[in-house]
Amino acid sequence: MKKISYLILVLMFFASCKSTSTIVTSKNEAEKRGIYKAPENRRIATRTIASPTPVKKSTKIAENKKPSRVAVINEKNDDDYEISAENSSYLVRQLINTASQNLGVNYRAGGTTHDGFDCSGLMYSTFRQFDISLPRSSNDMAKIGTKLDDNEIKKGDLIFFKTNGRSVINHVGMVTEVSSDEIKFIHSSTQKGVIISSTKEPYYGRTFAQANRILVN
Repeated sequence: MKKISYLILVLMFFASCKSTSTIVTSKNEAEKRGIYKAPENRRIATRTIASPTPVKKSTKIAENKKPSRVAVINEKNDDDYEISAENSSYLVRQLINTASQNLGVNYRAGGTTHDGFDCSGLMYSTFRQFDISLPRSSNDMAKIGTKLDDNEIKKGDLIFFKTNGRSVINHVGMVTEVSSDEIKFIHSSTQKGVIISSTKEPYYGRTFAQANRILVN
């Protein structure tokens, strides 16, 4: 009888230790939880293209509501999912959670793993865990999605900087918090690795360039 009671207690202990994490790290898991839906045109990002610009037959595009904007299917991952409006905030939380798991990881030029990240590598790796492929460089990332006015910036948007003293975007992070006079963002800095910084810091306030929304809601 004592052995049976002991076994029951052991089972109850392991059951109580079962992970209750809400972080979703794969598209299959998110699909099972009803977070994603497969869109008809599988769009994930948009970029502005002038209306008269001819489009090559090999380019995969789908018309958007605005005549001057087209949605470009990610060429490296045709199975990307569009996030429904009601679930977009959930995905944003998961993106921020996933990126935040790397806080404290060292900077590493060209890095895309927990051994070290550069700024675009952290964004590339984070979005990739949800089967969303971004370009590899911060400058190319700044060319996709919808460029936002300052008052439109929200959590989950990509934020870009020109930190090299030139007019070329060379740094990227992801917005984690927005208030009336401040934007906080997670990024991989060359000096401190993966950290959360703020546009209130003179360096980032001075070098801020733009913010883009990557997910189509």
